Amino acid sequence: MLAETTLARPYARAAFELADKAGTVDHWSRALGLAANVAADADAAALIGNPRVDGERLLGLFGDVLGERMDKAVRGFLNVLMHYRRLPLLPEIATQFEMLRRASEDRIKVRVTSAVEMDDEQREKLAARLKQRLGSDIDMETEVDSDLIGGLIVRAGDKVIDASVRGRLQQLGRQLVR
Repeated sequence: MLAETTLARPYARAAFELADKAGTVDHWSRALGLAANVAADADAAALIGNPRVDGERLLGLFGDVLGERMDKAVRGFLNVLMHYRRLPLLPEIATQFEMLRRASEDRIKVRVTSAVEMDDEQREKLAARLKQRLGSDIDMETEVDSDLIGGLIVRAGDKVIDASVRGRLQQLGRQLVR
């Protein structure tokens, strides 16, 4: 996983810089997302890894899925990835591209895991508090994990805020053992 991240980083940066310069970040975001889905598909991965499948056929596969999003720039980018045998990195490249995009827009992706489903009002209040605490606009995803007993866990980049009952009980247990 770390090797994938390291290998994908320069490609994601190059794609983002190209898209940002051309003012086509949204276009590239959608194109890379679709291309990542193709690369992650088991059948497509078998074709991508097969040395007998020529480059034009592979680019044709991506072109079939991307449609009009497969413009000259995206095709050239995919051609470079194909040449250096980096097409399997597309899911990670797309993920890093989105991170660069959010950073440029001063947005942070936040994943909130709660013990119970939050209603819209709770989500809005939490989003406002997180925006204030993190100092950036946020893209919040929520999920439910009843094992938390109560409370929630917030993951924003490398920051984790554990305000769950389970987390507090584990912390209390560690303190008692000391």
